[in-house]
Amino acid sequence: MYENELKALKKAGRFRERQIFDVRLHDLASNDYLGLSRNKKQFKKAVKLLKEYTVLSSKASMLVNGYHPIHRIFEMTMAEQNGFEEGVVVGSGFLANMALIEALVRKGDMLFMDEEYHASGVMASQLLGERVITFKHNNAEDLKEKLKQYPAKRQIIAVEGIYSMRGDLCNKEIFEIADLFEALLIVDEAHSSGVIGKNLLGIFEYYKINIHERHIKMGTLGKAYGSYGAYILASSEIITFLVNRAKPIIYSTAPSVFDTALALVNLEYIQKNAKKFRNKIEKRQKMVEKFLGIEVESLIFPMLMPNNEHTQFMQKGLMEQGYLVGAIRQPTVEKPIMRVILNVNVPLKKIKHALALIRHNTVQ
Repeated sequence: MYENELKALKKAGRFRERQIFDVRLHDLASNDYLGLSRNKKQFKKAVKLLKEYTVLSSKASMLVNGYHPIHRIFEMTMAEQNGFEEGVVVGSGFLANMALIEALVRKGDMLFMDEEYHASGVMASQLLGERVITFKHNNAEDLKEKLKQYPAKRQIIAVEGIYSMRGDLCNKEIFEIADLFEALLIVDEAHSSGVIGKNLLGIFEYYKINIHERHIKMGTLGKAYGSYGAYILASSEIITFLVNRAKPIIYSTAPSVFDTALALVNLEYIQKNAKKFRNKIEKRQKMVEKFLGIEVESLIFPMLMPNNEHTQFMQKGLMEQGYLVGAIRQPTVEKPIMRVILNVNVPLKKIKHALALIRHNTVQ
C-alpha cells in the first residue's frame, strides 16, 4: 500500500527502523545526559516510594481519578526548585508542547516561534492557521521586528533552552525582548534542564533570570532526569487555564505514577550531586574545545557529514569500534550530521577516541 513511498525513502537514504542496540556500546547517541538510565539504586528508590501507596497506576485522566499524590509531590517540588508558582505533569514532552500551544494561543493572539523549535510545537502550531509567525533561529532582532509588525491581544514566544540538533543555547536577548513587549515566553527546557546552571536547573538559572508571571517552562523527564513524561511550570493562573483547556491534559490518561516517582527521586539525586555532575560536564566541554578547537555550550556536539549514505556508513563503522552515535538525517535536520552526546557516564578518553574516528570524515 505504501511500497513506493518506502522505496523512495530508502533511495534517499532516509529510511528508518527501530533497533535494539547492544548495551555494551558506549552510548553517545541518546539524551541520557547524566547516565541515570543505568542507575539501579535510583530505580529501587522509586519502587520503594511507590510501595508506600495503595494505588500504583494512573487509572484515568487527572481530572477523573488519575491524579496521584506522587504527581502532586513532583509538581510542587519541581515548581519550588525552579521558582515557579505551580506545575503540572504531562504524559510526554510532545504532549506538553501540544498542550501549551494549542491551548494558550486564543483568538486575537499571535505565536512567534523559533524556526528550529521542536517538531511537536510545529505540529501544534499548524492548528493555529495565520496566528503563527516564525522568526530566524535565535535571532533576537528578527523576533523584535516581527513583534512590532504583528501586534496582538497576547503575543506568545516559543523558544528552546538548548536546541536539540545544534546544541546551542537560547539567545539571552530573547528573554529581554519578551519582557520589553510584555509577551508570554514558552521555553522548552528538554535539553537544558539537568545540563546547565549552577544547580543544573536549566537556562533560566544559567542566565539568572528572575521568574515572573509571563514565563512558562516545560521539559521532558526522559532525558537528564532518566525517566519518562514531562512537566509544565508557570503561574497558578496559567496552570489552572491549561488544566481546564489543554486537550492532552484533559483527555489523556494521567502520566505513569512510577515514571513520575523515578523522576522525583532522580531530581533530588541531581540536586544533591549537582557540583559533581557539573564538573563532569565542564570537563567534557573543555575536552572538545582542546581537542577540536570548538566551543561546546551543552552536551550536544553535532558534526556535519557530506551525505546520508556516508552518515549511515560512519555510524555502522563506529558501532564496530564500540560506539553508538546518532546518525541524524532529513527531515530532522537540513543536512545530515553525526550527533555526539557527551554523556557523563562515558569516560573522557572514550569520547575523545570516538571524536577522532569521526573528525576526518566531517564537512566543516
